[in-house]
Amino acid sequence: MGSMRRTSRWPVAAAVAFAAVAFPAAAYAAYTELGATKSPLVAPSCPPTLPAAQCTIILTRVTALETLRDGATYPTTVRQAGRITSFTVGLSNLSTNKSTRKSFIHYLDATYGGTTRIAITVLRPGGGKKTDFSWTVVAESPIYHVEPYLGSVVQIPLETTLEVKPGDVIALTTPTWAPVLTIDVNGKKFAYRQSRSSNCSGPPATSQAQLTSAQTANYKCDYPGTRLEYSATEVFYPLGANPVH
Repeated sequence: MGSMRRTSRWPVAAAVAFAAVAFPAAAYAAYTELGATKSPLVAPSCPPTLPAAQCTIILTRVTALETLRDGATYPTTVRQAGRITSFTVGLSNLSTNKSTRKSFIHYLDATYGGTTRIAITVLRPGGGKKTDFSWTVVAESPIYHVEPYLGSVVQIPLETTLEVKPGDVIALTTPTWAPVLTIDVNGKKFAYRQSRSSNCSGPPATSQAQLTSAQTANYKCDYPGTRLEYSATEVFYPLGANPVH
């Protein structure tokens, strides 16, 4: 009887070992690209038939939120709790002519308060009237100097990841200027809004960028037919909740 008990354990142990190899423990790591749709991110350029004065591909001194991309509303909306680990942005080269490009950069730097800089901003509904399109800052990345990346689509890792919750949206902020707009696209499929409420037909006279936590702004300036070239990488929390307590 003793030997029978010993031999009966080995098939069970072997089965457990086999199961561990054949069926590994569940993997909880997962991520998503907020803002990604079938239209890939590109480095914007001016349509060849458009006069330079009408080439409005420069975003200046605001926080901008994509509201429609390939027909998807608020494509950077967070669906599951996690952390933003990086963001990707498409930046125009401005001109293929080095001399012209240099003059454009000098003009933009002088006009809009410094070199081209960007950050991402985590927003939540501000609780105001629905028609106010009110959003409040809950987190923001550092501001990155991106002139070396003009003419490319670049992914920027965050120095410190940003916690996000379902219902948050990811916006793109520039305290100065950034060539991140693709223009003259389908207005029924693409649109974005800026963090200001008036004089929407021209650039802001002063900075309207949301740079402070808990700051609320109304996004009443709507721009259909323009695509904002950015997305953000979110890594989900295991089981949908922050494991740190």
